[in-house]
Amino acid sequence: MSRLLPLAAAALSVGLVACGERTEPPAAAGDGRLLVVATISPVTNLVANVAGGLAIVRGVVPEGVNAHTFEPAPSTVKLLAEADVIFLNGLSLDEPMKQLAEANHKAGAHLIELGEATIAEPDYLYDASSPEARDNPNPHLWTNPRYAKRYAELAMLTLAAQDPPNAQAYRRNYERLAAQLDALDQALATASASLPKEARKLLTYHDSFPYFARDHGWLIVGAIQPADFSEPTPRELARLIDQVKQERVRAIFGSEVFPSPVLEQLARETGADYVDDLRDDDLPGEPGDAEHSLLALLQFDYATIVDALGGDATALRELDTTNPTSDDAEYAR
Repeated sequence: MSRLLPLAAAALSVGLVACGERTEPPAAAGDGRLLVVATISPVTNLVANVAGGLAIVRGVVPEGVNAHTFEPAPSTVKLLAEADVIFLNGLSLDEPMKQLAEANHKAGAHLIELGEATIAEPDYLYDASSPEARDNPNPHLWTNPRYAKRYAELAMLTLAAQDPPNAQAYRRNYERLAAQLDALDQALATASASLPKEARKLLTYHDSFPYFARDHGWLIVGAIQPADFSEPTPRELARLIDQVKQERVRAIFGSEVFPSPVLEQLARETGADYVDDLRDDDLPGEPGDAEHSLLALLQFDYATIVDALGGDATALRELDTTNPTSDDAEYAR
């Protein structure tokens, strides 16, 4: 299996074509299109928007399922063995899928680890769920719109290299998606600025937002979930209670997928508001819906956070976060 390293955009001489144009599928297996496999739903959605129906895109990790521990079905092994390109988040998030892909790929298939191709090791962040002692950097790059844009760029460069006749269409689709991610990033900056610096503090169930926080001037107070995905000990909880009181955190944030009684207790003990519906890889709506997108997921999360902390999320709520092209990917259920 060949590994595609980060590519400079200029390495592929691809231009733009008029919006709505569609070229013929490449001469490949199956119905003639490339077969592209992606792991978690945010990656699947980004790849599908770049593909725009010109490649078959299949997601293999069900939404809301822990990618660290997901055990694929035998049908997934067959799919990986037939894939032309396999996109993983990388940074140890989807390690079981990586190992399966490496053991079952076909000759000439490409395995792309997006995280490692997006940031260099000096820029890795570590935390309670992703400790440096285990050489386990935080993998949640897609919650930062700037890194999500890089993921999309890598998808575009990869698909264009594997399918040159459709390179211009992939580039066009990427540009449309990139424009929406840029608008999301700008709206996020505007919404963040509506809060005083001392209010931009996050305590969440899972460490999903550190790269966003670093780029937009937020402080991560902590996260409830330890590295082994257990509940925190009484001593750890007592320390968090003291920290929340000391930092004067106005709201703490739980997960829609993984409800935590510990967060509820923490809110009661500190007087902070408890918001329990954030998500990091469970896209809104259902596959096929226009709002079933990473853009809509990030809009929801950050508008929810800004509102709960007393800021103005208008700039976020006014965004168009529907899929810029047709996302016809098949998502695992």
